[in-house]
Amino acid sequence: MEMLQDVNFWIGLMKIIWINIILSGDNAVVIALAARSLPPHQQKKAILFGSAAAVVLRIALTVVAAHLLQLSFLQVVGGVLLLYIGVQLLSEDDEEEEGHGKEGGGLMAAVRTILIADLVMSLDNVIAVAAAAKGNDVLLLLGLAISIPLVIFGSTLMIKLMERFPIIVTLGAALIGWVGGETIVSDVALKDVAAGNPWLHYAAAAAGAVFVVLLGRALQKRRKPATS
Repeated sequence: MEMLQDVNFWIGLMKIIWINIILSGDNAVVIALAARSLPPHQQKKAILFGSAAAVVLRIALTVVAAHLLQLSFLQVVGGVLLLYIGVQLLSEDDEEEEGHGKEGGGLMAAVRTILIADLVMSLDNVIAVAAAAKGNDVLLLLGLAISIPLVIFGSTLMIKLMERFPIIVTLGAALIGWVGGETIVSDVALKDVAAGNPWLHYAAAAAGAVFVVLLGRALQKRRKPATS
């Protein structure tokens, strides 16, 4: 009860809620992009599996995230993976909508994509929540718990918006590319270079977004004749 009467506890909780609202958005976009071409009943499964996996990953990452980020080139590899996933998701737009014959494979492929992307994209979320919790295990657990409904609700909403406004698919892929570029330039091996060139952070993020959109659209156009 003393903890519940502590103003700092509630301030920390509000910080964590705000952090989750901001940083869970990109995870929701990845899940929505990966699940959008599945049949409706499998979309729900992909969202639930993907969200559950995200939470499990965040629990595991909470313990090791700070140490992992000290490894040189780990974020470079993670950023490149995100660029690849962004291109893949955008290039498959409309390709899978022709038919849903490979339902089982489609579901597993979507969950696998979600897992890989969330592994990379959850690092910033975990570190930010851990910093806001300031060693308070209750706040840390609450932060992880709060992220579950945010990701599930956000993913469901994003799928509906993507169906209504197809341009959001491109914007979502661009966001993944943006995060990929940011992740690469944030690597500890590039710390000195980034510190001396503050503009590099935004340049790399923008380059990642442009790369994903241009390559994804180019691959999509190449695949259309083959599937038509």
